[in-house]
Amino acid sequence: MKKAINAWSVPNGVSFAEMFREISAAGFDGIELNVDADDSSAHSLTMRSEKETFAEINCLAEKYGLRVPGISTSLTGRKLGSGDKAEREVGKDIIRRQIECAAALGADGILTVPGGMTEKISLLQAYENSFRTLEELKPEIESAKIHVCVENVWNGFFLSPFDMRNFIDRLDCPYIGAYFDVGNVIAFSDAEYWIEILDSRIRKIHVKDFKRFSGINRGGSFVNLLEGNVHWDKVIPALEKAGYDGYLTAELDAMPDCSGYLYRATSEALDIIRNNGRK
Repeated sequence: MKKAINAWSVPNGVSFAEMFREISAAGFDGIELNVDADDSSAHSLTMRSEKETFAEINCLAEKYGLRVPGISTSLTGRKLGSGDKAEREVGKDIIRRQIECAAALGADGILTVPGGMTEKISLLQAYENSFRTLEELKPEIESAKIHVCVENVWNGFFLSPFDMRNFIDRLDCPYIGAYFDVGNVIAFSDAEYWIEILDSRIRKIHVKDFKRFSGINRGGSFVNLLEGNVHWDKVIPALEKAGYDGYLTAELDAMPDCSGYLYRATSEALDIIRNNGRK
């Protein structure tokens, strides 16, 4: 498995050129980019990014020996499962844009987040709306041959690996799979159980760590890699058994005052994680 980091871990004012240089120097193999709002950061893709931006990124990737393994986004929100058809159409357009960015940058997958529960939209309604939104996009997804990966986040949608597995299986598309976030389940479960159940449906992995206060369902907080309750010595073998050999992409908060330290420490931690938790 190769190691990558998401561009959200980079301070907002850093340019594409500086980001690629620093991430390469820290020893990463790739950097995941994000489709964000127009004024989000100096190294974000947007709904309006043009060919010149893609050309710059491809040149930097070649210069520094980095790949762009995936395209995430901060724009989806509750759109895929919204009760408003116009909002769901916006969600579709965001996915289309991510697919366009992925194709232009050589990425093989994108991240999206189903959901949309509100006081007026129940879990069942959000589930059916999210399913329908992705179902309607299937011909475009299959034509593009870019994996659309649904992620487990703290939005109350995927409460168990069975929920996630069944949602993916019901869509029945070879290019729709799981973007499994290891750290997002640790408050209430163990990641290796999810990996066993999701199995070959896993297309992408986000890596972060979470420290429980005292036990499962008793609260906690996200911490530096290797400082939490993720059983890395079980997670990596579980991924290998599932046939996963893609990128382990760290997704951490930026540290503007010591970004170089964050990159180096994260890169070193990923080396240990890839070695089943052994230094």
